Amino acid sequence: MTLAGNIVNVLHRRIFPGTIYIQDGHIQNIVQDQGQYSEYILPGFVDAHVHIESSMLVPSEFARLATVHGTVASVSDPHEIANMLGLEGIRFMVNNALQTPFKIAFGFPACVPAIEFETAGAKLTVNDFRQLYQT
Repeated sequence: MTLAGNIVNVLHRRIFPGTIYIQDGHIQNIVQDQGQYSEYILPGFVDAHVHIESSMLVPSEFARLATVHGTVASVSDPHEIANMLGLEGIRFMVNNALQTPFKIAFGFPACVPAIEFETAGAKLTVNDFRQLYQT
């Protein structure tokens, strides 16, 4: 498969006409050419900090909508769902995220509840982190 267009090289901060050669889902070669293209080809975006559950969507639906805007991955903090459902909520988010090729890296919420005076539906401990990390 080939893709031709104006290639955006974000590392070297330049744009050039070219063709990308893809085999088995991997880029094999990128060749600069003399074509005149109206399309631009650029790397996908990574959302470096998001609370997916705040969008009121499950991860697979969040992914479906994010990809149409060029986002291909995210780093998600499942703090809100952990506040309500604890490990069960985090496991749900992780398992649902596995249904999509969109890459979601989940962090472990730093403090659930956020403060000791907060009334939350769950409480996470270091042992919960260990248990989640081992699965």
